[in-house]
Amino acid sequence: MAFTAKDVMALREKTGAGVMDCKKALTDADGDMNKAADLLRERGIAKAEKKASRIAAEGIVACYIDGKTGVLVELNCESDFVAKNPQFSEIATEVSKVIVKENPANVEALLACACAGATVEEYLKGKIAIIGEKIAVRRFVRYETDGFLTSYIHLGGKLGVILDMAGEATDAVKEVAHDITLQIAFTKAAYLTKDEVSAETLEREKAVLKQQAINEGKPEAIAEKMVMGRIKKFYEENCLLEQAFIKDDSKKVSDLLKGVNASINKFAFFVMGEGLEKKSEDLSEEVAKQVAAAQK
Repeated sequence: MAFTAKDVMALREKTGAGVMDCKKALTDADGDMNKAADLLRERGIAKAEKKASRIAAEGIVACYIDGKTGVLVELNCESDFVAKNPQFSEIATEVSKVIVKENPANVEALLACACAGATVEEYLKGKIAIIGEKIAVRRFVRYETDGFLTSYIHLGGKLGVILDMAGEATDAVKEVAHDITLQIAFTKAAYLTKDEVSAETLEREKAVLKQQAINEGKPEAIAEKMVMGRIKKFYEENCLLEQAFIKDDSKKVSDLLKGVNASINKFAFFVMGEGLEKKSEDLSEEVAKQVAAAQK
């Protein structure tokens, strides 16, 4: 399977590996992006399921909660100057109110919803005409709960968390819920429990971990045994309830919840601009030049 300079760029953004390492991995993987990412991990060049360290878009992650319903939304624009403008946050709030009320299935459905006497699409076009930059809703989640919702927005919208807690919102439980939103933002938890990790993901992880051990010089039989210990670490790093509490690593997050007789229904976590490119950084051109130079 052939691959392009854009594929090399995408792999670089996904793994944080160097251009030539990504090109070699794609060559060895016959252009298969997932296999190439696994090869980079096996070679110790990239880490498991880590998104691009370079945040390549402008905008904000915002949260709006109205009683038992809440929204986490990412709204993108073209410049940091616009993203920091209070008017841009007001747009995110207005759009979030529509999501709370109309419960659209996706962004396309959202754009057709009524907003301020028009549709959301027309509303955004009006704001674009005033601000002078493209504005787009990239993604959102909408939660309804029988318990209570809480949120955390970091660095003025660079990342955000919405947390759906079961049960009554006592002061003690609200304090724990707040700490857990900080935990999610700090650790970038991917799952709530071990049960949420798919069999496919688990088998892929085991295969990569085994190959890592073999590459370290371990015999295959020893590598097999090492995998189980490393899978435990995978759970502890990626599953919220298995993680050590960031304020007291003698406790797990699950212990924290037990202490106040509380539980979590679900959570969502967005990093602003994750996987997008900034216009000021033409990565595809940069990659194309480096790949072309290497082929001479």
